[in-house]
Amino acid sequence: MRESVQAEVMMSFLVSEELSFRIPVELRYATGDPYAVRMTFHLPGDEPVTWAFGRELLIDGLAKPCGEGDVHIGPADPEELVDVHIRLQVAGDRALFRASAAPLVAFLDRTDRLVPLGQECALGDFEGNLDEALGRILAEEQSAG
Repeated sequence: MRESVQAEVMMSFLVSEELSFRIPVELRYATGDPYAVRMTFHLPGDEPVTWAFGRELLIDGLAKPCGEGDVHIGPADPEELVDVHIRLQVAGDRALFRASAAPLVAFLDRTDRLVPLGQECALGDFEGNLDEALGRILAEEQSAG
């Protein structure tokens, strides 16, 4: 059984209303973290940056604006499903990307064939793996503080 699916899509990095440029973005979904999708953005002159967020957020964002906190996803035009805006925010810094919906839908379809939406919890010991990961994160924070 495959354990992950990947795709590369081109997105527009919208710097301002007048300036944007196309960048490659790697999409990755793995059964080891069945609730998350990872996007790795390859910005010119910078190290690649990876963001992880809920697969369901990406699915919902194709049809309507959604997201709280650092990630917001929604259709660029509410009247038609052609392009999607993905807004990422860290502190006061924001980045806005525009992607064609079609390759995102194709990628999500492949993730659904790997792990059907709603069946994520059926993958082995996800809760145990989550507890272990949270324990490691808390231990790292305590040793750093």
